[in-house]
Amino acid sequence: MAAYDFRTVPHIHVGRGATAQLSRVCASLIGNARRIFLVTDAGVRKLGLIDAAVKSLEAAELDVQIFDQVVADPPKDVVLMAEDQARAFGAEIVIGLGGGSSMDTAKLIALLLGSDQALEDMYGVNNATGPRLPLVLIPTTAGTGSEVTPISVITIGESTKMGVNAPPLYADIAVLDAELTLGLPRAVTAATGIDAMVHAIEGYTSRIEKNPISDSLALAGLRKLHGAIERACLVGDDVQAREDMLTGALLAGQAFANAPVGAVHALAYPLGGVFHIPHGLSNSLMLPPVLRYNAEAAEPLYAELASHLGLHASTDGLVEEMERIADVVGIETRLSQLGISHNDLPRLAEEAMDVKRLLVNNPRDMTLDAALACYEAVL
Repeated sequence: MAAYDFRTVPHIHVGRGATAQLSRVCASLIGNARRIFLVTDAGVRKLGLIDAAVKSLEAAELDVQIFDQVVADPPKDVVLMAEDQARAFGAEIVIGLGGGSSMDTAKLIALLLGSDQALEDMYGVNNATGPRLPLVLIPTTAGTGSEVTPISVITIGESTKMGVNAPPLYADIAVLDAELTLGLPRAVTAATGIDAMVHAIEGYTSRIEKNPISDSLALAGLRKLHGAIERACLVGDDVQAREDMLTGALLAGQAFANAPVGAVHALAYPLGGVFHIPHGLSNSLMLPPVLRYNAEAAEPLYAELASHLGLHASTDGLVEEMERIADVVGIETRLSQLGISHNDLPRLAEEAMDVKRLLVNNPRDMTLDAALACYEAVL
């Protein structure tokens, strides 16, 4: 077998109510630092989800500055605004607390403040060299896995997604606190949960860097998510289901951080960039047609995944189960439900073909015509 590397976050802390003890959980990282820059979004702050963390840090006599202007698919300007504020504050540690956008932004802030590289020089794979400020990531949704990936995706211009993918973006500590996710609406729980399942599926079938460690994590994550997503969506205060979702998303995140995702994500990105459809929902929409297209090259692997979940061992078995879950949890399954028309599809397909850093990982070569057909299949 060819040589491969596997990397992940060195310290993962899982515990209900962990954010209320954040200064203790992160004590070894904080050391003599006093200035904490906390990155989040206005919605998470309004819900009070950062309160316990801030209270814990301030009780330890730490100075906390909050940046709450992160938005979905964060634009470059927001990242640079956060960088300016963190630099003026004299930040010594960065904490990202929120969804994937907040954690992605926090990663870049830590890197920009610790390194002399310009943001433009970091885009792509392994172009960011570090060093960075100490970094703690705390998810409030079970989906992106960003707390354990070395990836940050931002929006350039009107709709272009640019990614920074390099080892310095791995956090020092990831903290999973299921209590932060108890108030998530069903639609958000469903979309982010399916997003995490997509990470496991695409990581398991990644063409270039698939390896035994990532495979094991993808399988474990997919099973954990599959067993919990309907419970979490239908019984919102089921804290065990919420914790299982967080754990499954983290395992899937560790998998795809080392065996990168492919065409499902590549075709999902324009939906977010052009139409501002949430990333998890975009992935959920594009999963069935891309899996059916990939079956020519990946049928044995999709069959293994389906069998692992106790389904009929085939691509159809896996796709039909993912479609069933989307139906049960009540999220959109057609692009037309989101205001997208047939006239929009050529632009989406063209933009998807520009996401070459992901398309190279797809088990089957994706063409412009095939991308267009995938969008048409779920219009």
